[in-house]
Amino acid sequence: MSTAHEAAKPLLEIKDLRVEFATRQGVATAINGVDLSLQRGRALGILGESGSGKSVTARTIMGLLDTPPAKVTGGQILLDGEDLLSVTPKRRRELNSASVAMVFQDALSALNPVHPVGRQIGELYRVHRGYSPAEAKKAAIQMMDRVRIPVAASRVNDYPHQFSGGMRQRIVIAMALALDPQLLIADEPTTALDVTVQAQILELLTEQQVENNMGLILITHDISVVREVTDQVAVMYAGRIVENGPTAQVLSEPAHPYTRGLASSVASEELKGQLLPAIPGSPPDLLNLPAGCAFAGRCPLANQQCATEVPELDEIAAQRHTACFNSQEVLAHA
Repeated sequence: MSTAHEAAKPLLEIKDLRVEFATRQGVATAINGVDLSLQRGRALGILGESGSGKSVTARTIMGLLDTPPAKVTGGQILLDGEDLLSVTPKRRRELNSASVAMVFQDALSALNPVHPVGRQIGELYRVHRGYSPAEAKKAAIQMMDRVRIPVAASRVNDYPHQFSGGMRQRIVIAMALALDPQLLIADEPTTALDVTVQAQILELLTEQQVENNMGLILITHDISVVREVTDQVAVMYAGRIVENGPTAQVLSEPAHPYTRGLASSVASEELKGQLLPAIPGSPPDLLNLPAGCAFAGRCPLANQQCATEVPELDEIAAQRHTACFNSQEVLAHA
């Protein structure tokens, strides 16, 4: 019988993760002390502008940034208590797909164009479970049915280019879910899809997450997607988490000016016919981060303390944290 302690134990726990990239111009600090946790059966959204560190975090979890110019310089990534940064390469390969899987942004690039989709899905069963070719093909058809690809048995021998963008994304999801991973990371899974197909993909991800009690990390810059799918949200800026907490609460009552800026830039009925508000300026240069808060140069509330000190990610309420010296003022005007 599981104890209450085991039930509360995070599936994924990231502690003080730090990642750098060596470039000709110098060292870029891509991830600068990230802390995250995710329970089984829950969905976490990682939100932020391009270049904030979302995809770098995801690829580090998957072990895809372990060669130069990328370098993990500190931290832990605990999956069910096992540190993914300390395991052997063999153990890492065992965990990938079997325990943690990823849905990439560009489905066409993620699929091999010269092999039928059924062979690509079936390879997971042959390599990891020792299935025969016939058994693997049957499992691939079942997996294609599971992600609602019509007449899967007739399309199992088709090639990626013979599918629409939405159907290719379903195939990538089928490959990610084939071995029933504990954790699924979806990196911008609905980019370039029309609104109707986007809704279908998000519904599929949520359905699979709930049915399999799976942890889901959804990486996106789209606030409406985060609001629809996730329980918790972490807002990233310049390689750091600047705010986290329950999705509905964070997006309706932001405690960080960056989160407030993102939330106010979403189209609404009230803003119909008007230009959407935008956060002024640009993100800082990761090769030369400022001494204080990285958002200070774009923040309307910045003061001298913001320019010289880096705010810690402090608890401001139950399950809510923010890295801002002026969080109470932001909350007062939420």
